[in-house]
Amino acid sequence: MHTPTPPLTPEQRAQLLATARRAIRDRVTGRPSTGLAPPDPILRAPGAAFVTLTRAGALRGCIGYVQPIKPLARAVAHCAAAAATEDPRFPAVMAQELPDLFLEISILSPLRPIADPTEIQVGLHGLYVSRGDSHGLLLPQVATEQGWDRDTFLRQACLKAELSADAWQRGATLQVFTVERVSDGEAVGAETV
Repeated sequence: MHTPTPPLTPEQRAQLLATARRAIRDRVTGRPSTGLAPPDPILRAPGAAFVTLTRAGALRGCIGYVQPIKPLARAVAHCAAAAATEDPRFPAVMAQELPDLFLEISILSPLRPIADPTEIQVGLHGLYVSRGDSHGLLLPQVATEQGWDRDTFLRQACLKAELSADAWQRGATLQVFTVERVSDGEAVGAETV
């Protein structure tokens, strides 16, 4: 059984947001990354995270790590820069968009396999669906924001994995996770010199 990680402190949350903003600004403006390893051991420990970018309330990019393969702060920096410039669903963010760009960091708990889909709690659990080389992930807030019930959430996660909508009933592996959401409602903004 996995021991839950304590919530991040306000200082750790602020450091992650600053790291993400700096990574986005550096990538979008073409500057070399100025990210330094934070002294905080929690932020240097491996962590799984997604960074979601929005503009005028609409999704503008979302990239993340499902597994904790990098130190959390480095994972957040990489995901933030990638969400701004590498999400294949969107063109790269332009510098003039930065004042209107908002970010949210989702720190993922370890994935936990489930055998019974009724274990899924909409709004609490994120969903990772996989079969063979196909896999898809939806953060818990997606179901809440879209007003989905459990069955719709399962179908949409299967479609995200490029599987049939009923693959969850036909042998796809289901895993759940929770997230700690980190956001402060401030725009990425243009860097002041």
